[in-house]
Amino acid sequence: MGLKLFDSELKVMGVLWREGGATAKHIAGTLKEEVGWNKNTTYTLIKRCIAKGAVERSEPNFMCRALVSKEEVQQAETEELINKVYDGSADKLFAALLGRKKLSKEQIENLRQMVKDLE
Repeated sequence: MGLKLFDSELKVMGVLWREGGATAKHIAGTLKEEVGWNKNTTYTLIKRCIAKGAVERSEPNFMCRALVSKEEVQQAETEELINKVYDGSADKLFAALLGRKKLSKEQIENLRQMVKDLE
């Protein structure tokens, strides 16, 4: 997926991922509450997401629906981070994450299981 979404566009996507389809008016109302944006700002961002192929618009009522899943975007963002910051090396990212804080026994067990599933 070559889709690059900016943080502001991800806020629009976040509303759609949480709620499924929503009208532009509803998205604008939600983001006014959550981040204080005015309607014009949100409508501009929705249109950008449509232009990028991340959101589909339908009538009536400027109904919006996400065309990409949260998981797809997370995967693309993670790959970009690995390439940009960790020289394309997932194990360097993994080591950086593990070095950040003390992990609980349960978190360590979850990581063990993930590695086992990859083998």
